Amino acid sequence: MSSATTPPDSDPTQRRRVHNMLKLYYGLNEEGKAAEQAESLDPCDINGPHFDPEIYLNRLRKECSLTELMDHESCMVKQIRSLDSDMQTLVYENYNKFISATDTIRKMKNDFKKMEDEMDCLSANMASITDFSARISGTLQDQHAQITKLSGVHTLLRKLQFLFELPARLNKCLELQAYSQAVNAHRRARCVLQQYSHMPSFRGIQDDCHVIMEQLAQQLRQKFRDGGSSAKDLSECVELLLQLDEPAEELCDKFLSHAQSRLEADLQGLEAELKDSAVTDNCVGMVQKPSPGSNPVSPSGSSISNPFLSPSAGTDILEFIDRGCNEFVSNLCLVIASYQELFINRPQESDLASKKIPEMANGKLHMFVDALAARYFSLVERRIQEEKGVGDNSLLVRALDRFHRRLQAISKLLPGSPVPSQGTEIVVRAARERIKQYLSALQTFYHDSLTDVRQALAAPRITVGGASSSGGGASSKDAAPSLPELLTSLSNFILNQLKSVLASVHLFTAKDITFSNKPYFKGEFCSQGVREGLVVSFIKFICQSSRQFCESAGDRGGSTPPALLLLLSRLCLDYETSTISYILTLTDEQFLVQHQNPVTPVTALCAEAREAAQKLLNHYVKVQGLIISQMLRKSVETRDWVNTIEPRNVRAVMKRVVEDTTSIDVQVGLLYEEGVRKAHSSDSSKRTFSAYSSSRQQIRYAPSYTPSAPMDTNLLSNIHKLFSERIDIFSPVEFNKVSVLTGIIKISLKTFLECVRLRTFGRYGLQQIQVDCHYLQMYLWRFVSDENLVHFLLDEIVGSAAHRCFDPSPMEQSVIEVICERG
Repeated sequence: MSSATTPPDSDPTQRRRVHNMLKLYYGLNEEGKAAEQAESLDPCDINGPHFDPEIYLNRLRKECSLTELMDHESCMVKQIRSLDSDMQTLVYENYNKFISATDTIRKMKNDFKKMEDEMDCLSANMASITDFSARISGTLQDQHAQITKLSGVHTLLRKLQFLFELPARLNKCLELQAYSQAVNAHRRARCVLQQYSHMPSFRGIQDDCHVIMEQLAQQLRQKFRDGGSSAKDLSECVELLLQLDEPAEELCDKFLSHAQSRLEADLQGLEAELKDSAVTDNCVGMVQKPSPGSNPVSPSGSSISNPFLSPSAGTDILEFIDRGCNEFVSNLCLVIASYQELFINRPQESDLASKKIPEMANGKLHMFVDALAARYFSLVERRIQEEKGVGDNSLLVRALDRFHRRLQAISKLLPGSPVPSQGTEIVVRAARERIKQYLSALQTFYHDSLTDVRQALAAPRITVGGASSSGGGASSKDAAPSLPELLTSLSNFILNQLKSVLASVHLFTAKDITFSNKPYFKGEFCSQGVREGLVVSFIKFICQSSRQFCESAGDRGGSTPPALLLLLSRLCLDYETSTISYILTLTDEQFLVQHQNPVTPVTALCAEAREAAQKLLNHYVKVQGLIISQMLRKSVETRDWVNTIEPRNVRAVMKRVVEDTTSIDVQVGLLYEEGVRKAHSSDSSKRTFSAYSSSRQQIRYAPSYTPSAPMDTNLLSNIHKLFSERIDIFSPVEFNKVSVLTGIIKISLKTFLECVRLRTFGRYGLQQIQVDCHYLQMYLWRFVSDENLVHFLLDEIVGSAAHRCFDPSPMEQSVIEVICERG
């Protein structure tokens, strides 16, 4: 009993075992279905259906010993007790279910008994009703036939009364202009009158109705031709005329002709507005023409000629598009809807279905819409082309969005029409044209900024970088900005303007713009339009326009200030270093550019910018070198070196060369780093003269000068050149101050050397060259990367002067030093 009182869920293992035993007893499988297996025929199988206890017991007696029998008995007693316990557990678990099932069965017995009584009662009632119905039908059979006959006569009399009153009814409707009622009444009687037209009375009614309906049709045609009615009245007229068997094709043409007159009035209004806007723009352009005497300012000022300012116009494009959409497009949609309701979607009667009116009407409608839409699109494109100012792009984008949004109504009303796709093409062309306008505006802005920079560099007439006014630093600072300030201002101004342009162009891809989800604006517009067509093209334009300053000196190069070349080279170098990568990364992130089509890589643009910077810097070195070379050439060519007096001081041009070189050093140092120099010797300022007094010079100018001495001198000079490093005068310079100054000094001294080789010198002329070269050596060695280069070139200059001298008697070293220190 203890197992019977145990809660059923306390031992899941025992519960599972019980279930398995029950399944085994009832022959069920795991899914609860009867197991399909062969029945056991063994009479000794205690679990089989053919179990025989006598045979089983005899078998046990024969095969088992007493101890085994006792054990088997104990085992069976345990199994019996276990089964009893399991049975008690099952009863305990399902006791409430058994009680509920018993009550349900008892209740069902009572309910079915009551239902049988009700069904017997219903059957009796139905039999009674059937009997009464049969009696009533038999009683009223004769009267029902009479009632049916009288009802038919009454209906016929009503129809005849309607036919005889029809002419008067039609005249009354004609007087009251109730055309729709008149047509409906005539249509109801037309078939009957046609069927009995052979009878004189019906023939007369038909003739009278025909005359009245002709008058009504004439009034409807006149009302249709007048064109003063509204679209609803016009639709009613067309519908009534179709019901009066007017030719459908003629009605289609008349309907479209009337609608075209109204729509052309809208188009003429838009065209007149375009002409007024063009006249207003011309007048504003004449009034706002800038005065030629206006003073330019630096890029950091606010008075730059800004191409991004929008010109004043009579009507902005948003108002123009609104008027076109509210008038022309709305009326066109109304005409399409009315036309389709009348001629295409109208249910066709049997006699009209064979004429294929919807197909004919649909073809005429497509031709009508395409022709008017083409004129409207031409006006819209003309107005879009007048949007030259690129200051505020939001108006244009909103106008294009409204234009595109309203055209979608036509695609819903007229499926298969090319008008919406043509409108989308206009939006795409406008976006492409806008990018071209922004690129042109950026190019103009860049040119204007460079012009202002040139004026800022040229106007103060001071040494570049403010280094000329040694005692007036404050006035120099107020007079003009320095090169770093101009570079920073120019770079920031261009970058900010480019960011502003990108923000304006980004409006085309805003989420609230309907056409932004088009494939063009998701892909090609961002990659090929904005990235390649605008940003990359502008960067390439900066590089190309900068390289144009490096043309021959006789053209643009001669009029370009050297400081501008230096500033542009630094600008291009900054672009190569960081600006280009920053701009393209900003563009890719802002427009989510997907590089499906081939685009210009950042490395290619950086290489182009570096090439432009290198070319500008090389040209700057060439220009500055030619300026100093020009001074040296004139100083050599305009002096009589044979009959000159004994030198007492350094020539002024040499001092000017040193001053200009120092000024260039300061100028380049404002924008470029110092660079790497070779280690200088402690007596660099004196080495030149000692080199001039070397063994070679002493042999050349020794007192025991003999005719064979020139042969030895030339031989020694040539041997010296063989072991000297070759100097490339016009080699590319590096982006640092030392390399730039080295290139300028190489060009200057090489020019000095070639000019000396073309002149003939006397004794004092040679001594003057010695003094000048020593003076140059005292100051120029500190500017170059390798002082030996200056030593070699100056040595060549003095050596060439000695070769060209009648009386090569060099000046004493001490005298040269005194003159140079005094100078």
